[in-house]
Amino acid sequence: MLRELFEGKEIPYICTPLIGKNREEMMEELEKILPRNPDLIEWRADFLEDIHDSGYVVSILEDIKFKAGLPLLFTIRSEKEGGQRISLSEEKKVALLCEISNSKYVDLIDYEVSNEAAYVQELRRQTRVNEKKLVLSYHNFDNTPPNEELLKKLFQAEFYGADIAKAAVMPTNKDDVFRLLQVTKKADEAMNIPIITMSMGSLGALSRMIGWLYGSVVTFGFGVKNSAPGQIPIEELQQMLKMLKKTMGYK
Repeated sequence: MLRELFEGKEIPYICTPLIGKNREEMMEELEKILPRNPDLIEWRADFLEDIHDSGYVVSILEDIKFKAGLPLLFTIRSEKEGGQRISLSEEKKVALLCEISNSKYVDLIDYEVSNEAAYVQELRRQTRVNEKKLVLSYHNFDNTPPNEELLKKLFQAEFYGADIAKAAVMPTNKDDVFRLLQVTKKADEAMNIPIITMSMGSLGALSRMIGWLYGSVVTFGFGVKNSAPGQIPIEELQQMLKMLKKTMGYK
């Protein structure tokens, strides 16, 4: 399902976030990130100061796509799941996401699975019409919920028709990290869509390096500034993945 976006690339695909407040900061970030060869760019548009101006947003998307030439994930992370406070109501936010899905400059759109079903379904309809991939995500910055709850969130994303299901949670101990990996393996075996999972913070850094062995197809490494706790600099992440694969006999 994702291979057409990442032809010639190996799992895990490395995603690097952009978090600039305006066009100038975004382009400066991108200039520094591209030489580090990420596989995917995520624009965390909740950091953008003028997010209410849809024309401005689309024009920046065009600039990013033209300069990067890479798959582009567009995200307006909600404040309740770790994002920045924005001036848009949820209704206007969904309207903007639907408009963005009509753009030829974006490949994937992220939206939280915990949002109202009507909003999720509307965005699913629009992304499907516009042949864009929908990531339905769940983030918990407080703790790592019980395995059953985590699985429920991932299965809910698949039920809503997501192309990819994502879960990012905060561990309070080492056992939480291993539980997340166990959930990843179980979900990967049971679900019909790709999944992305990670345990956040310094405790969870291991999951960003080995999560792919359990079924997580994307990992996040930052180029200039991290967009979530525990993200590893992209160069270090690439080196660790290369060493791990070599040690394990992966070609």
